[in-house]
Amino acid sequence: MSFAVLAEPVRRRILDLLLERPRLVGELTLELGISQPGTSKHLAVLREAGLVTVRAEANRRWYELTPEPLAEIDDWLAPYRVRWRQAFDQLEQHLDGMED
Repeated sequence: MSFAVLAEPVRRRILDLLLERPRLVGELTLELGISQPGTSKHLAVLREAGLVTVRAEANRRWYELTPEPLAEIDDWLAPYRVRWRQAFDQLEQHLDGMED
């Protein structure tokens, strides 16, 4: 999966909404405040990246989050989290030293 897919704020918002529960495209359109064709274009990109699936039910289409591809990003971020924790620990030690 390309990080460019998640670079778009509207796509990240769609994922946030789908994290709560599956939704119809109309619901997403209302929540996002953009046109239905615009919402559908973003959903197509997310589907191609494997982040979203669509389930047909009569004449309705339910969109659901597929979180597994996000594990790739989580794995990539792991060493950065270690670095951030170390930096915060050093800052905390520095600030504690200033109190003495």
